[in-house]
Amino acid sequence: MREPAFWYRPRSLQSYALWPLGALYGAITARRMLRQGVDAGIPVICVGNYHVGGAGKTPTVLALTKLLRELGETPVVLSRGYGGRLKGPVMVDRERHDASDVGDEPMMMARDVPVVVARDRLDGVALAKSQGATVILMDDGFQNPRLFKDASLIVIDGERGLGNGEVFPAGPLRAPLAAQLARTDALVLIGDGNAANDVAAEIAKRNKPELRARLKPDAASLAQLLGKRVFAFAGIGDPERFFRTLRASGIDVVRTRAFADHHMFSDGEIAALAAEAQREQLTLVTTEKDLARLRGSAGVPDGIVPFAVQLEFDDLAKLRQLISDHLYRARERRFSAR
Repeated sequence: MREPAFWYRPRSLQSYALWPLGALYGAITARRMLRQGVDAGIPVICVGNYHVGGAGKTPTVLALTKLLRELGETPVVLSRGYGGRLKGPVMVDRERHDASDVGDEPMMMARDVPVVVARDRLDGVALAKSQGATVILMDDGFQNPRLFKDASLIVIDGERGLGNGEVFPAGPLRAPLAAQLARTDALVLIGDGNAANDVAAEIAKRNKPELRARLKPDAASLAQLLGKRVFAFAGIGDPERFFRTLRASGIDVVRTRAFADHHMFSDGEIAALAAEAQREQLTLVTTEKDLARLRGSAGVPDGIVPFAVQLEFDDLAKLRQLISDHLYRARERRFSAR
């Protein structure tokens, strides 16, 4: 779906009209979040967000994958596989699957880390452990109570924040903010904006850490695009963030086109984009997540450049200590329970 514009404006007639539905939805979700999940037997770290749509979870998962490996761990990502047809549990195989099978984010992440897709995440635990996982990294699922989480890191875009602060469908929140803050172990603020400062202040009151990070372009992607006039398109939670990142990287963005999150491009749409770019002598550029979906289409033209980014933390030592502490406590708790 494409996010309604009124979610990211001051409270409006639309949000007030939808408030009763949001209150009901929020109450149900908050109550579900209180359930005690099943213990996976190994540490589970969840990377989630408070709201629907994109915030930077996937780059955060990949950054944590790298850190965990440096700590001597074997992480396996557990994903619901949003947008894919397979219920799982199944290991993502980039040679055998495409985004229509397992979803775009699992396809993208499977290039760097083993990924298990399971609609019921509890069903995916045994498969992840059979792959030698010492830590499960949950991509999303913060509000889902099925699996016990040893640590929950919440990602927020500093430019967008939490919009009008209302619960879906009156706003972007998945549950009342207080209920979500209570189950947060750390906040990851991406970018230099101040739209999430109020949330960061609430986290600080609870003596939970705040980690600052920013998306940095991959050098090879940047080299392909510098000096060219580009036509950028994206079907992600926040396409404008992608366009801003391109411009901030010194890329000449002449034209943009935004699609709904997880949009499955038709051959006709891709042909139209390519024809428009050719007419104006522009280079087509999109996100790696979008490219994962495009690879499932027979009509993808050559010349679409994926713009790869990596998440860099301002204080990597602080993140390393946080993760190490949670892993130690998770294992100590399980050892003591024997």
